[in-house]
Amino acid sequence: MARSRQPAPVPAATRAASQIPVRTRRAVLAAAGAAAATGGLAHLLGPGSSSATAQGPVARAATGSPQRATGPHAAPVAAGTTLTAASTPAGAPAGYRRLTEGPGWPRVLRTELAAADSRRADRRTVLASFVQFTDLHVVDVQHPLRYEYLRAQTNSAWRPQETLSAHGTVSLVERVNALRGGPATGAPIGFVMTTGDNTDNNCLAELDWFLTAMSGGRLTPGTGDPARYEGVQDSGLPLYWHPDAPLRDADKKLGFPQLDGFLAAATRQVNSPGLHVPWYSTVGNHDALPGGCYAAVDGRLAEIAVGDRKLMELPQSEGAALWKAVKEGRDPRAEAFTAMLRRHAAKARTVTPDASRAPLSRADYLRAHLDPAHEGPGPLGHGYTQANVAEDRLYYTFRISDEVVGISLDTTRRGGHYKGAIGAAQLRWLEKELKKHRDDRVLVFSHHTSGSTPEGGEALVALLCRHPQVVAWINGHSHRNRITPHGTFWEVSTASHIDFPQLARVVEVTDNHDGTLSLFTTLVESAAPARTDFGDLSQTGLASLYRELAFNAPGARTTLAGAPGDRNTELLLPRP
Repeated sequence: MARSRQPAPVPAATRAASQIPVRTRRAVLAAAGAAAATGGLAHLLGPGSSSATAQGPVARAATGSPQRATGPHAAPVAAGTTLTAASTPAGAPAGYRRLTEGPGWPRVLRTELAAADSRRADRRTVLASFVQFTDLHVVDVQHPLRYEYLRAQTNSAWRPQETLSAHGTVSLVERVNALRGGPATGAPIGFVMTTGDNTDNNCLAELDWFLTAMSGGRLTPGTGDPARYEGVQDSGLPLYWHPDAPLRDADKKLGFPQLDGFLAAATRQVNSPGLHVPWYSTVGNHDALPGGCYAAVDGRLAEIAVGDRKLMELPQSEGAALWKAVKEGRDPRAEAFTAMLRRHAAKARTVTPDASRAPLSRADYLRAHLDPAHEGPGPLGHGYTQANVAEDRLYYTFRISDEVVGISLDTTRRGGHYKGAIGAAQLRWLEKELKKHRDDRVLVFSHHTSGSTPEGGEALVALLCRHPQVVAWINGHSHRNRITPHGTFWEVSTASHIDFPQLARVVEVTDNHDGTLSLFTTLVESAAPARTDFGDLSQTGLASLYRELAFNAPGARTTLAGAPGDRNTELLLPRP
């Protein structure tokens, strides 16, 4: 496998394929049938079109290898997406509810930015096809810096399903590998982009699990004592769900089950096939900052992170004050937070120290991505290069196809805070990149949304509006599906994969050859079945349970899936 850090030029076969109108390509590929199943798209294009010599991640993605655009694989693929089915609760709306496979969500046409020509489906050609992951929050639930004791103040402090985040992530990888093409166009899935909060608490262990899940391998989602769980779910505190114990905790009073053997199953080895397509990475506040909000400016947080004390309960008044400080960003250097942890150290649980829990520097984060052990299907670094390390820069540009460029931004705050920011230096860099790529279509990726970036967010929107080649700004952070028009481009915000409904999004970009472009968005769930079996503690069974527990988590918001126009859509915009 090539390890070139610069995307190779898109081969002639790919350029030719992208110019075949979608309807024509469907007919040709359907006629090819199973006999084409090992030849890829190139053999249908005639002599000289072979992609066998293509090198680099873009070439591999564009030719559809290893997911080949042949036979029935080339038609629009609704199966495995929320167009055909979506997990939905069964039974009366009270107590703990089981999930089942419910009806799908229709595709909604949105024309706020351009009018629809009824003939566009016959003319369109595909410019890009990819999947967005966001807010996976692969989490070390035994980490000493986690503030589960703030559960009374915020639902995000602790969730009953968190122990299964690795299982859910691997199941989402399996879903993407099973997609046989774009749901709207049938085009091969070219790559996956993560838009931040890939991990939960800025530590090496979580980052290693995330990289392994994405690129393939075995991971064990637990730190500390490998033979014993040391988190809040066997603490004896009724604030938390105790799946293995008869304790009548707060969650069991709401109908949560007792599942003997759950914690042992949840912390045993998980096997990931890794994505079969290239993938790229964007940083989020939980990736860059301990707790998603603190700047690790000295060794105080690191000392506690790798140490032997884990606080699991806090008086209500102190918890309320701490959460207020987090929301208002009043303790970015964690001085008050560290003092509180030390003040209550005598009441904290004794746990096994683990050096892999130490906070990561920005250089650590980049070097982990650049480790050849995590290359998987490429590219090495997943967007980041040695230049990023040398320049201490977590933003970059990458080539998606002949006509499309991607730009990944860094909206995290080095000085601490969960809200986003984009400084003047990055905006200047972005403007130069947009001018350089004025003849391309541009997709911008970040973690934070326009509404969650109080520093520089308005300037960023204005800059993107001045460059009509920008098709979309794709992000996460809010844990909610929301699609917003911004005059010349669409902002596509996607729900998380830790809170229900646990969705990722397929995005397809087409040129309609009528003066418009279409941006198709289609939501997908993980590959795990909607129905659960409390006796099934296999890797797949736990991934199903991950979704059901997320739905039933006390205080879980029911609006995160968004309105129909925020889910499966066709978004029209003018072709610049």
